[in-house]
Amino acid sequence: ALIALKKGTQLIKYSRKGKPKFRAFRLSPDETALIWLSHGEEKTLKLSLVSRIVLGQRTAVFKRYLRPEKDYLSFSLLYNNGERSLDLICKDKVEAEVWLAGLKALIGQNRNRRTESVLSDLQEGYFVRNGPRFGTALESNNFCKVSIDFGSSDVVSERENMQMRNNGGDGFRLSVSSSHSCASGGSAGPDDIESLGDLYVWGEVWSDGLNPDGSVSLVPAKIDVLTPKPLESNVVLDVHQIACGARHVALVTKQGEVFTWGEESGGRLGHGIEKDFSRPQLVEVLALTTVEFVASGEYQTCAVSTAGDLFTWGDGTHNAGILGHGTDVSHWIPKRVSGALEGIQVLSIACGAWHSALATSDGKLFTFGDGTFGVLGHGDRESVKYPKLVQMLSGLKTIKVACGVWHTAAIVEVIGQAGVNVSSRKLFTWGDGDKHRLGHGSKETYLLPNCVSSLIDYNFHQLACGHTITVALTTSGHVFTMGGTAHGQLGNPNSDGKLPCLVQEKLVGEFVEEISCGAYHVAVLTSRSEVFTWGRGANGRLGHGDVEDRKTPTLVESLKDKHVKNISCGSNFTSSICIHKWVSGTDQSVCSGCRQAFGFTRKRHNCYNCGMVHCHACSSKKALKAALAPTPGKPHRVCDTCYAKLKAAEAGNASNPTRKVSGLNSSIDSRERSDKFEIRPSRLLLYPTAEPAKYFEIRSGKHEARSNSPSLVRGSQVPSLLQLKDVAFPSSFTAIQNVLKPVPSPSPPPSPPPPPGSYSPINSRSSSPYSRRPSPPRSATPAFSKGVMESLRKSNELLNQEVSKLQKQIKTLKQKYDSQDMEILKLQKSAQQSTSYATKESSKSNEAKKLVKSITDQLMEITEKLPPEVSDDETFKAIQTRAKTFLNQLETSETYLPASLESSPMEGNTDASKWRPSESSAIRDGSEKEITEQFEPGVYITYVYHNNGGKIFKRVRFSKRKFDEQQAGEWWSNNKDRVLMRYSPNAAKLASAVSSPTPLPADEETSEAAPPS
Repeated sequence: ALIALKKGTQLIKYSRKGKPKFRAFRLSPDETALIWLSHGEEKTLKLSLVSRIVLGQRTAVFKRYLRPEKDYLSFSLLYNNGERSLDLICKDKVEAEVWLAGLKALIGQNRNRRTESVLSDLQEGYFVRNGPRFGTALESNNFCKVSIDFGSSDVVSERENMQMRNNGGDGFRLSVSSSHSCASGGSAGPDDIESLGDLYVWGEVWSDGLNPDGSVSLVPAKIDVLTPKPLESNVVLDVHQIACGARHVALVTKQGEVFTWGEESGGRLGHGIEKDFSRPQLVEVLALTTVEFVASGEYQTCAVSTAGDLFTWGDGTHNAGILGHGTDVSHWIPKRVSGALEGIQVLSIACGAWHSALATSDGKLFTFGDGTFGVLGHGDRESVKYPKLVQMLSGLKTIKVACGVWHTAAIVEVIGQAGVNVSSRKLFTWGDGDKHRLGHGSKETYLLPNCVSSLIDYNFHQLACGHTITVALTTSGHVFTMGGTAHGQLGNPNSDGKLPCLVQEKLVGEFVEEISCGAYHVAVLTSRSEVFTWGRGANGRLGHGDVEDRKTPTLVESLKDKHVKNISCGSNFTSSICIHKWVSGTDQSVCSGCRQAFGFTRKRHNCYNCGMVHCHACSSKKALKAALAPTPGKPHRVCDTCYAKLKAAEAGNASNPTRKVSGLNSSIDSRERSDKFEIRPSRLLLYPTAEPAKYFEIRSGKHEARSNSPSLVRGSQVPSLLQLKDVAFPSSFTAIQNVLKPVPSPSPPPSPPPPPGSYSPINSRSSSPYSRRPSPPRSATPAFSKGVMESLRKSNELLNQEVSKLQKQIKTLKQKYDSQDMEILKLQKSAQQSTSYATKESSKSNEAKKLVKSITDQLMEITEKLPPEVSDDETFKAIQTRAKTFLNQLETSETYLPASLESSPMEGNTDASKWRPSESSAIRDGSEKEITEQFEPGVYITYVYHNNGGKIFKRVRFSKRKFDEQQAGEWWSNNKDRVLMRYSPNAAKLASAVSSPTPLPADEETSEAAPPS
């Protein structure tokens, strides 16, 4: 939550004069004040002056412009002893929960630091004059951790949420902590500001797919982004380091959490399910492990914890041991690599397509994976399924390592000559030398690490490897490239790549701090926070707004006004971490879309969905259901980007009636509202959809079934609604009711009784501060009349009925879907059985043909070997003739496919008079083939032609233009004997055995008939 507050957002601010205005609010870096811009000036409110947070639109300032439908998104900060208030409205429920959680924690932290006299006054109920008595209990077990109890997970329910309960209360406890504040005693330096990193991506990236009707698809789609754009995410990410693989991405936050997204294959995303993700998803298995570094390869992902443990996961079924566990199985969730790394602290790791290399704290280099081309550096080409020490470099200290597809490079610290105790960092390469990627001047394969002699005079700081290129960065800020010249990836058009070349052009005079390499493109970051790219430009991976290749370094103009902190290249995309930029007065004076300055003709307008300022040209459209609209039933001005999003959401809602249930709560993803509400102690509580706090404490209301000690689970990414069965909610307020009731009922329900042994003076008081001593102004002028309340109650009842009806429809549709799914499975099984049977019968037929041919050949051989007196005998000749006739009949009796499955030899627009005999595509054993020829006009005969000149009749076809079904039958009856006599050596016998067939109906231009087998 503190990260989200520090990054800031647009809120609606009420004032004592004038109408509500959009203002950019954020938390100060030292977490002591709220900062916002008003008329170009920066204003602050110290949180130490805030005495109380009031949910809803309760203050006199709010009552000037009441918005009942925004009541559950509104809150007020009372300060100056309750005489003044800061009244705000959030955009949606997620934003409201984040701001409430963060502000309550910080205000509680400030109270914890007050003197005992002030604390005693607060505990006795003293608050402000003419104000209600407000009792609260604050934990002081940990100086840097303040716990706030909520009776319900939904801020709509004010009667439970208005109080801060003690340890014995039901529900769950939301604890917010700031590790930086603990270390610095509440103050923060520049590092805290710089830790807020925003992620920008470009190239071929993953995005939410769209159905043909415009609704959002559950299957992510790849799109080409030609210029850097902010990463779309469901959570507020404080990005620390990012690693781009071939088709997936992994990142580490400042809090040590790992997020992955992209294309799933073999478990490389680490979520345990086979599903692609277009947005970052938390790797829950590593939620209790603080990760320092991640790396992504073609099929695998690796992570290094702060303790030096190595975790790998992904597709390990390629018989190469790329995961380092000694097996050839896939791991869909992270698993720690043991064995040779036991007791060794890993500092960093690099992943190639088929191998990985890691550097340890004592300077050792380990490699594992596919050893083709000697890429592992062990002196052979053998694959290693577990990390193995590179003996060649065991006496030296390896600083950094990088992996290409079939080559590896490392920076190794060596001792100077002549006994001088001065170390220098040299470049070593080994593996496949094709395209001169190793920098040794040849294409030879090196099985052992070899120093690049042409760069012996330079010390190196960083290196990167592509498919056919190696890039090295010296300690003086110069970039050297070596390898293939395709797409201009060397950055030096005059180099042939055989030896390392210096990249100059626009990098002359620049000090390069970081380099990264994709498949065929390179990106560098200079000391002035400028990003230069060159190489292949397909998919927009260079970020210049086109797909053209660049042969020299070119500045990425879109990142000029951003403070770039880190860069990383994937196979065909690029990403960068930029320090979050605060909203300043200068930003308010230019359009957020076209960046043109406001003036007399260019007026300033706020978008009623995102709250940013735009000119008329960039915000000329209006849309319904804008998040910050004062009247949701009417269209309001929105910017072009928000207009497209709202229209897409509207189209999705129209195509799916079940989405209407979540219309009042746009933060709930319909894909996450499933029946999987159970939690486990070792896993995150829910899917990450928001980040209101750093830690949770879960306390169950069932004391007899659970331990009295809280279960502390780390989960910095918290959803907007806590859909948990183990959390005790008040019976009168369910999650659906809280969403559907923007205005609470006036009478609060009784508080649940405290458990035995938890009695205290504070527990004995009323459950809500508003039920003890109502405020005189509020009692004199009630917020709503009875008629309004009754109308709202009836509306809620109707909505509840509609929800029940929709739930029944969902259940019915699910049953229909299950039954249809079972029917499809049965049909598929039947089709498989039929295919198997047909294959089996076809095999039998082929075997029978071979047997007949073999018997025929044997008969001919026997006949040739017999003496003349036997072969000339009439009885023997009769037997031989009968045998040949029988064999011919067997050979001609085949099982044919139905006419509906056979392709017609003539198309509908083909004239029969122009058709010529053609050979069929079916050739039998190389000794016979099918030929179709015209017997008479409109009559076509298909026969099998043998190499010995014999013709055996197979089928007859009739043209629909000249024959109908009856005429075809009559023709066959009259000409059957003539056809069989012409195309069969045994016409007389076959004519008596073949009955008159009926031509088969066909949709083709011709119909056909064939004698039965």
